[in-house]
Amino acid sequence: MSAYLVLLGGLAALLVAGHLLVSGAVLIGRRFGLAPTVIGLTIVAAGTSAPELAVFARAIQADDTELAVGSVVGSNIANVLLVLGLVAALGTVRLALQPGVTS
Repeated sequence: MSAYLVLLGGLAALLVAGHLLVSGAVLIGRRFGLAPTVIGLTIVAAGTSAPELAVFARAIQADDTELAVGSVVGSNIANVLLVLGLVAALGTVRLALQPGVTS
């Protein structure tokens, strides 16, 4: 029973912390005059990088450099391949060549 309470408490803390993080980011972004789209994309970027940062910090704390480097390299490879795959799945990318440039 206590495991369920810890799980529910953790979920509640996650919701509250997430709300505070987003509210703070929006407030800071508005003070700098950023567009809502830029603020939202920045929050998403930070949110998707948070697990990688946690793994990296834990690996450094445990003096496991292989895990730290593997986490960084692996996440970058995955991000590049996922973006390329998404672009390939959605359609083509048209490039405008400058005059005098041959392909």
